[in-house]
Amino acid sequence: MFKKKPLRINSYLGYGTTTRLRATGRALEDENINFDGNTGILKTLRNIYKQFESDEIKKAHIELKLSNGQKFSTATDSEGYYNFDELLSDSFELTDKEGWIPFIVSYQSGNDKRIIQNNVFEGKMLTPSENASYGIISDIDDTILHTGVASLFKWRVITNTFFKNFDRRLPLEGTVQFYQKLKLGKNTAPVNPIFYVSNSPWNLYDYLTAFLKKHYFPEGPILLRDFRTPFDKTPKPTIPHKQSEILNLIKIYPNIKFILIGDSGEKDADIYTEIAIKYPNRILAIYLRSVNHKRKEKRIIKIIDSFTTTPILLVHSSKEAEEHARQHGFIT
Repeated sequence: MFKKKPLRINSYLGYGTTTRLRATGRALEDENINFDGNTGILKTLRNIYKQFESDEIKKAHIELKLSNGQKFSTATDSEGYYNFDELLSDSFELTDKEGWIPFIVSYQSGNDKRIIQNNVFEGKMLTPSENASYGIISDIDDTILHTGVASLFKWRVITNTFFKNFDRRLPLEGTVQFYQKLKLGKNTAPVNPIFYVSNSPWNLYDYLTAFLKKHYFPEGPILLRDFRTPFDKTPKPTIPHKQSEILNLIKIYPNIKFILIGDSGEKDADIYTEIAIKYPNRILAIYLRSVNHKRKEKRIIKIIDSFTTTPILLVHSSKEAEEHARQHGFIT
């Protein structure tokens, strides 16, 4: 008889306001995954497999508690995800100097003995500073991390993700420094909020978080999507994941303008320009990193040549984007 695994809660970095709490996460069996130092192919493959094979805890009752004692409760869905979207009366005193509101999430009391072993899981939610000059929304794959989404049958995506541990992968040239400068802008403190949006599934959240942390990318929510299988009966999203997440950010922060960063590999140019047309006064600039694919790049150039709503640039290096940002007064 197999021994039951302890339970854990994956609390994803959230975003909200001082009057609105938004937090997302997932209740799972603890697979005891540790990427640190696991640079071998077999260990990496095993860890990635465990993330995709994870056993979710359905209809679990989850409690979220703020440092002032305020509590909220919800239940996980059929795939173990929970979502809090609650109004806060006043949470200014809860926010740290970098704009994060910390909280803990726990399983509420039940008959499952596995929750007794460890039932305190830390989380936090970003509340952008009033001093922010703008926000940054960036893709991950082939924008800051070479993934290979434009490769034939996406074979490079499979090789890079399943056979390379995060500490064996390097950020694309100059991206860390550029993002740190955008985070600071022309402020005296790095208060410009940054959000990472990717079509990667939530199963890779820990992997991507470890990569961003190792290379000192500015901390920010990582917005991924649910991993759909051929047997998934849930309704398909009506609009692309990236587009949906960006529109959510634009709506929840009506006083913040954004810089959008993506690549020329897939649909970033189409999504970003469509959003800029819909919200012409909210998008300061669009930067698209070249993936060195002639046919795809030719299509992107056509889009850029006919687009006049907001500055848009196809760049082959972070230095090009940095120079453009400096000329437009986004950074010093």
